[in-house]
Amino acid sequence: MLTAVLSLTGAFVFGAADFLGGIAAKRIGAVFATAVAALAGFIGLAVATPLSGGAWTVADLWWGAAAGVAGAVAIGLLYACLAIGPMSILSPLTAVVSAIVPMLWGLATGARLGPLAPWALGLALVAVVLVGFVPERGAVRPSITGIVMGLGSGTAIGAFFILIDRTSDESGLAPLAVNSAVTAAVMFALVGGLALRMRAKRPRMPRADEPADTAIVARDRARGIRLAVVGGLVNAAANALILFGIRAGELAIAAVLGAMYPAGTILLAAIVLKERIAPVQWAGLVLALASAAMLAVA
Repeated sequence: MLTAVLSLTGAFVFGAADFLGGIAAKRIGAVFATAVAALAGFIGLAVATPLSGGAWTVADLWWGAAAGVAGAVAIGLLYACLAIGPMSILSPLTAVVSAIVPMLWGLATGARLGPLAPWALGLALVAVVLVGFVPERGAVRPSITGIVMGLGSGTAIGAFFILIDRTSDESGLAPLAVNSAVTAAVMFALVGGLALRMRAKRPRMPRADEPADTAIVARDRARGIRLAVVGGLVNAAANALILFGIRAGELAIAAVLGAMYPAGTILLAAIVLKERIAPVQWAGLVLALASAAMLAVA
């Protein structure tokens, strides 16, 4: 029961972090927003780690670092495949793969589940697809490149679950702190590379009819950075909930319920941005809660 509660809560918190990160990305760019969020998450976890107690080993830190690399790869491929589109197909594809990979790993490595668990996991996978599915007018079929990137992103997210699961229960939040530090380093290196590439290009001189209001731009950029910082702290909290959920029970259950993260984004978008939730998504939310209840008693 504790695994189901922590993992599902972590998924909704992940969705909130994605919502904040999405708004921040519109103001400062996806790569820079991700880098700032990762750095903020690292600072928050670095402060919380001594307070969480526990004793970690070098192996725990190495597993955390490996999970950070997997997380950076997952984010890069996720943004790339969603940019290609269509999001209504590639987003749930990524979420489903991110659930299936650790679920299969957990079952292959001896996870012991109750009689209701297989049915609940299957129901949860259906819920992931329905929650993440956003009907688009005139949606096109995904390209092979988009599908491959989506599969790669989901696999990398699943690898994050598997790697972070290898850390000891006594290590507290230390592996997550290292994970955030590595992700931030990778993303800021990418930001630096993109900046150098942009500088190498010949800058376009603004025309007289294109006045630049630097004060508005600076204010919008500062707001984007603040949103990214908050999103990073929320994401760190979600990671902690998922980690504790994994340690409280089975990786397979935690990973499948953790893949419900689109639900948090959808609900916040409906509340804050007044976006309409499609009936198919409401059905997915109901199935997600039903599967969580089944897993809690399995």
